[in-house]
Amino acid sequence: MPTPSMEDYLERIYKLIDEKGYARVSDIAEGLEVHPSSVTKMIQKLDKDNYLVYEKYRGLVLTNKGKKMGKRLVDRHQLLEEFLTVIGVQEENIYKDVEGIEHHLSWDSITCIETLVEYFKRDSSRMDELKSLRSLMESE
Repeated sequence: MPTPSMEDYLERIYKLIDEKGYARVSDIAEGLEVHPSSVTKMIQKLDKDNYLVYEKYRGLVLTNKGKKMGKRLVDRHQLLEEFLTVIGVQEENIYKDVEGIEHHLSWDSITCIETLVEYFKRDSSRMDELKSLRSLMESE
């Protein structure tokens, strides 16, 4: 199982490859706000754990294991953003909050949150009810 730091790298690499078709050390470093040397060390670790194949000066390619985990991590991030939106968290707080909680939830909790989000999405009156309840509680 990858560490939270490994997850951040895998998520970033997966997104870069999905968006641009490739992931360079400099792009990863910029996205994660770390030094390129830190990226190189982590890439070597991810290569050792079979999440990607890295060839010095040639780039990297995610393995099937890395693609599967990367997609799972991106999906988790998007789900948590959607969840925080559904429950009414202010937009400017969502990204920071997701970054703060995503590594601390079990996959069981993620599945339960996914079910709850789906419950609200299936019937817009449920969303209206939740907003009304939130307004009521804020006014008390």
